[in-house]
Amino acid sequence: MDQTIVTVDAFTNRPFAGNPAAVCVLDAYPDDEWMQGVAREMNLSEMAFLVRRSDGDWDLRWFSPTVEVDICGHATLASAHVLWQDRHAEKGSALRFHTRSGVLGAEPDGDWIELDFPAAPADDPSVEVRELPSEDQLRAFKPDMAELEEATARVVYYTAPGDDGFDYADRVFGPKVGIPEDPATGSAHCTLGPLWASRLGRDEMKARQLSARGAEFRVRVTGDRVKISGQAVTMLRATLGGV
Repeated sequence: MDQTIVTVDAFTNRPFAGNPAAVCVLDAYPDDEWMQGVAREMNLSEMAFLVRRSDGDWDLRWFSPTVEVDICGHATLASAHVLWQDRHAEKGSALRFHTRSGVLGAEPDGDWIELDFPAAPADDPSVEVRELPSEDQLRAFKPDMAELEEATARVVYYTAPGDDGFDYADRVFGPKVGIPEDPATGSAHCTLGPLWASRLGRDEMKARQLSARGAEFRVRVTGDRVKISGQAVTMLRATLGGV
């Protein structure tokens, strides 16, 4: 059966920016090998596969080109965008996703989409936070990819104080999971949001990712949850045949 795949640029309001994610809505999950194969074929940092549950919620799984991942912000944002846009869900309705990282949420906020994610401590061994003194230094930074591949953490976040109305900035590197530099990483703010909220003394912030494509976020820390907002643009609709 032919299968529709939609690609979306997430955490941006313009084409060719933010982070592209592929979204595939299924009637039921096929085997993991098939999903990993499709993600490898799409060759984007993550791909989302969704199946509607009997209670109206959604099961959501994410795959990079090499592995299934535990949490992904930009592909969740893209998923919400596609579900509303393609009328899989009532436009404007709140969405609930059942994932490896628990239940996540998404709601429209004007032209933005607000995600509801769990806060993640900075000492989580799967990620590492490294700080630089300024946005200029962060933008110019050239990482040693060989060193990052040897790091204990699967993903390394570099962050710095923000400029031009942004509270903080970041860059994200994950060569261990097949992503040398991620263009836009919503889940990074599960860790960086609480860190900067504590440092700045406020719960609502604006952040940007200084990748080549660039991305912008609104971040709101509420207890043990982080609300991460962004925009999304549909880029491509394709049919995967012969499967």
